[in-house]
Amino acid sequence: MKTLTTSRTLSIALTALMLVGGLSACKSKKKKAEAEAAKPPGGETEVKVMCSGPEFFTDDKNFRANNLGESMDQATAKKKALANARADMASAINTQIKGVVDNYVNSREMNNKEEVAERFEGLTREVLDQRLSGTRTICEKMVRVDATGNYKCYVAIELSAQDLLAAYNERLSKDDRLRIDYDYEKFKETFDKEMEKLGNH
Repeated sequence: MKTLTTSRTLSIALTALMLVGGLSACKSKKKKAEAEAAKPPGGETEVKVMCSGPEFFTDDKNFRANNLGESMDQATAKKKALANARADMASAINTQIKGVVDNYVNSREMNNKEEVAERFEGLTREVLDQRLSGTRTICEKMVRVDATGNYKCYVAIELSAQDLLAAYNERLSKDDRLRIDYDYEKFKETFDKEMEKLGNH
């Protein structure tokens, strides 16, 4: 009787060990497959870009942009990086504001909607020129390129969406042609909805 119980116990123990071994083999195969999938294809090497990644993406609170600049001179490398990042940000804001203006104008009863939209876009350029100088640097890395001796500067900048909206509102309120039809609360609502879409990406 003891022998039968002992053999059953051994048999259960061996089965359990085999299951555990099988599961851990599956897990290690899965981990290996995931690691392989994360690797770039043969002949390619992944490049890590400084001041880049999800934490530097535009969201519903801030517009963000990143770029780099290279020069023999450190200060010039930084100026180029900031100029490039500001140009990227201006392009992204222009696209965003165009969507806001189109949705806002189409939701309102306005005469000559095309002319109104053009006037809004002209004001956007003016506001952007003023506000881009107020961007905040949120990441800056300077490196020296061994092969050339040049300096390379990586930067990421941000601009508060609400600061931009306030500046835009101030400028729109002073425009004689637009002030008649302009409804700040409706415009803000449209702006916030468009920003929410960015935050959900």
